[in-house]
Amino acid sequence: MKKEILERISQLGGNIRQVKGISRVADLLSIDFSTVLYRKPVDTPWATAVETEPIHGLGEFIEQHRDLVENNRELLYQKILDHFYVLTEEPHGQTFWQPVLFTPFTPGTADYDEWYIGYFDDDTLVNLSEVQKVTGKEHGEFLQLFYSYGFPDQLYISLEDPQPENPTVFGTDHEVFFSEMTNEGSLEDYLNQLMTKEELIDLVQKALDGEQTKK
Repeated sequence: MKKEILERISQLGGNIRQVKGISRVADLLSIDFSTVLYRKPVDTPWATAVETEPIHGLGEFIEQHRDLVENNRELLYQKILDHFYVLTEEPHGQTFWQPVLFTPFTPGTADYDEWYIGYFDDDTLVNLSEVQKVTGKEHGEFLQLFYSYGFPDQLYISLEDPQPENPTVFGTDHEVFFSEMTNEGSLEDYLNQLMTKEELIDLVQKALDGEQTKK
């Protein structure tokens, strides 16, 4: 993998100490996170990125610690990180790192036994056209890298990707599992859409400073 990808994973809180550089799949499977991940705010038709709450529930959390806004910002920032950047199932719109091989086209695997007959062998149920545009192949095997509370809630790379150093990320959802897929861009680009702890605190600081300026 590109060194920039490993560097970004480390910045986001990933443990890359077991990466050996021998096998892309083995390297990705060896990485683990002790925290969840969050997407950076983006401009939408309803609000600009600056106007968007970076993490669901963050505004309420800050209000509950309003005294620290005035008296101890550093402690406030640490409480924010301690509350949101943990492996919690409490829904805040977070993304989880979960690298798992998915091999529905490989006979003899558990995924093949569970998914191929009656599902992946039916072109009316499975649509890999977005993947085929990238790989040039009708079938292939996958590695799930993330799942999330948003849409798409499962994110994969294809093991047939012609750019193994920086593969394309494909999204699908449990309700339209592999019948609808989206191209989420390269892995490097996808990782850059996620917030490091420092990037979140920078957004919070700017928002709080903006509050003070308006007073």
